[in-house]
Amino acid sequence: GRTTVITTGGGVYEDSEASACACIKTDSIFRLNAGELWLKSTGQGGKGISSDQEVYLNGGTLRIITTGTRYTYGSSSSSGGRFGGMDNSTSSANRTSAKGIKADKSLYIAGGDIAVRCTGGEGSEGIESKQAVSISGGTVQASCYDDCINAKSSLSISGGKVYAYSSNNDGIDSNGTLSISDGVIVSSGTTSPDEGIDCDQNNFAITGGYIIGVGGASSTPTTASCTQPSIIYGGSGTQGTLITLVDGSGTHVLSYTIPRTYSQMTLLVSSPSLSKGSTYYLYTGSSLTGTTAFHGLQLSGTVSSAGSSLGSATLSNMVTTLGNVSGGMGGQTPGGGGMGG
Repeated sequence: GRTTVITTGGGVYEDSEASACACIKTDSIFRLNAGELWLKSTGQGGKGISSDQEVYLNGGTLRIITTGTRYTYGSSSSSGGRFGGMDNSTSSANRTSAKGIKADKSLYIAGGDIAVRCTGGEGSEGIESKQAVSISGGTVQASCYDDCINAKSSLSISGGKVYAYSSNNDGIDSNGTLSISDGVIVSSGTTSPDEGIDCDQNNFAITGGYIIGVGGASSTPTTASCTQPSIIYGGSGTQGTLITLVDGSGTHVLSYTIPRTYSQMTLLVSSPSLSKGSTYYLYTGSSLTGTTAFHGLQLSGTVSSAGSSLGSATLSNMVTTLGNVSGGMGGQTPGGGGMGG
């Protein structure tokens, strides 16, 4: 069946902690195996799903929208009362932000059709775990103001399709390690220092999968941990422009339509088609025929017009840079750009 939940209203401060409405709140494990969940929260700090333990998404359809801004409790706005107001407090216990899905323990996605949109400003994240995030199947699509997918200890993707578009931070952000072994990943962050894929320069292993990460910067894959090569291109990028990668014989590897304009763009590309020791060519303004796209990423088709050359890369190492590359720690400083599709 289908369950629809809508919450409104502001946050509260009780038991020495700020909290807010959640469409679904559980003190124990949350598990979705089938059916449909349609969740919308419009209040300050509101959540779609909030679990004090693990979250398991195994199947079904999940749609979440949050529009609320961050709720902050301040002693000057309430002298011991239950309801607080907004101030500039920096204590984490005094504030709570809107989230699509928040798990205090690990979060596992093995299947299903998941779409999350969070538009409420700073702290408005799509999928957040205070421990690990593991994605092994299903389709995950998130368009958020802040990080679309955030994991505190580790993030692993071993299957499924993942799309992340942040309008003011990183697309995918792990505060610990990051590993990708399979799946299709398209992740877009904003301008530097924000990144398409960010792991704070912790261990970043690529052993499989089709990967596009675009932003002002990018975390660099850890060469010793990778078995699948990747290319990092640095340069400018114009919204709507198609970038195409071909091999030495001119065979199409993949193409990607840039989702917004970057004065400095860092593009991370990896594919099972890449082979160490081979040379590949990058073009802009290309034209393709006979192809379908997943949020701008095209894995098939024939190149009818190569366009303008951006250079070539011979993959002598697991990670090869091309152009003017910006990489690093990422950050929380808001960047530019508008909401994705």
